[in-house]
Amino acid sequence: MKRLLALSLVICQLSLLTARAQQVNPIIPGFHPDPSICRVGDDFYLVNSSFQYFPGVPIFHSRDLQHWEQIGNVLDRQSQVPLKNASSWQGIYAPTIRYHQGTYYMITTNVGQGGNFMVTAQSPTGPWSEPIQLQQQGIDPSLLFEGKKCYMVSNPDNTITLCEIDPRTGRQLTPGKGIWTGTGGRYPEGPHIYNKDGYYYLLISEGGTELAHRITIARSKNIYGPYEPNPQNPILTHCSMQAQGSQIQGTGHGDLVQDKDGKWWLVFLAYRNYNGSYHHMGRETFLAPVEWPTGGWPVVNGGKPIEPLQRQPISQRCDFDKPLGHDWVYLHNPDSSCYVLSDGHLRLKGSRYNLEENNRSTFIGRRQESPNFVFETKIDFFDLTNGDEAGITVYQMHEGNLQACIANNGNRLNVKLRLNLKNISPQLFVREIGQKEFLWLRVESDSKYYIFSYSTDGKEYHQMEKVECSILSTETVGGFTGVTLGLYAYSGNVNYQSGSSFADFDYVEYRELGNEP
Repeated sequence: MKRLLALSLVICQLSLLTARAQQVNPIIPGFHPDPSICRVGDDFYLVNSSFQYFPGVPIFHSRDLQHWEQIGNVLDRQSQVPLKNASSWQGIYAPTIRYHQGTYYMITTNVGQGGNFMVTAQSPTGPWSEPIQLQQQGIDPSLLFEGKKCYMVSNPDNTITLCEIDPRTGRQLTPGKGIWTGTGGRYPEGPHIYNKDGYYYLLISEGGTELAHRITIARSKNIYGPYEPNPQNPILTHCSMQAQGSQIQGTGHGDLVQDKDGKWWLVFLAYRNYNGSYHHMGRETFLAPVEWPTGGWPVVNGGKPIEPLQRQPISQRCDFDKPLGHDWVYLHNPDSSCYVLSDGHLRLKGSRYNLEENNRSTFIGRRQESPNFVFETKIDFFDLTNGDEAGITVYQMHEGNLQACIANNGNRLNVKLRLNLKNISPQLFVREIGQKEFLWLRVESDSKYYIFSYSTDGKEYHQMEKVECSILSTETVGGFTGVTLGLYAYSGNVNYQSGSSFADFDYVEYRELGNEP
């Protein structure tokens, strides 16, 4: 009997270790902020904000809350999401996803381009409807369905405000009523209401999406209040003595979900610091367990700080021989004529707008999801006139990016590396290469530096320069996004004609290097 007991304990311990080894955090790394989640049967669906990028609102699917696959983008038609000249402080803010009686709902804000709206679909993969405009403004809108009623909350005038709407038409049925202003932290936002154990629980974020970010909660027997705050607020923050040394900071903006076994979980955003108090990969999506006793208050992660848990590195290669995956994004509403996918190549036609101008540049990229990676491409044909260039970019925003390219300057071909930082654009590297048929461009990172190199034969690489990642951090350049790794083409020819210059990209490879912190 003792041997059986000992064996059972060993098996239990091994099971716990195996379960922990399978966990990852962040669950969706890189620039994936403001998560919202819903469960439909055995399936979980999660959405993130996308700001000035198109398509908008990436949507993910999981069955275990740990392994997530992007299954599309909610706003995948330009008619759904006007983004003209949107900066990384504008565009699509925090979405909420909900499911009710066979229909999926996604509600969000297009800052600078019309405010709050909602789209619906019969399947999470779409097609999603055209936008249904909403009267009540304030960012971060959310929905609660209760019987035949549909409630909407958002935060106009820094007050969590509730109204009833018609979910089919978006028509507001009741006046907006302020129900809570939080516990005193600035920017009370990200509201979600849950009906549990006879209470309406109101979850919000406070403190701004920065170091002082926090999640607080209140409850009421009446949906219109008054709301009683949790005496133990905030229920999650890393702006504390306990978590001040953590790599993970800025924890906030959460959404609660219950799994089929009755357990509660919280998805939320946070960022990871590198090289001191700098973060360049943006706000990411994390997961934490929640204990929520009947009639009581939810406790996140046992009241302890959130720890990063390693994931296996990924490797992806795109040979442009099939339609691009859901993870590829453009800036603003792209001119589709500038992107031609054929014969195993992606042809980018030079835009007259460069990456510093925040105006529909020819750009296509993917999010940086690991601090340690290699991003590489081959340009195997180009037609560049004087003033034209094409290459790769490490792009945080229009006022903070790095560009490595082949450029035609005075009808001479150069390999160049340029930093654009707050309208200062120093050339970090220039070398004439003469007439070459092919050019490989590569950027790699060790979490501290971006290291750029080029090759004319695909074998021997020549380092151009290395640049500290912190230069492209949010703390340095601002904005609400994170780094994307992309391809671009630009025409600076004074006699510019649309499509007159172009470059053909043969492939793109993104591979992560080793386990990350």
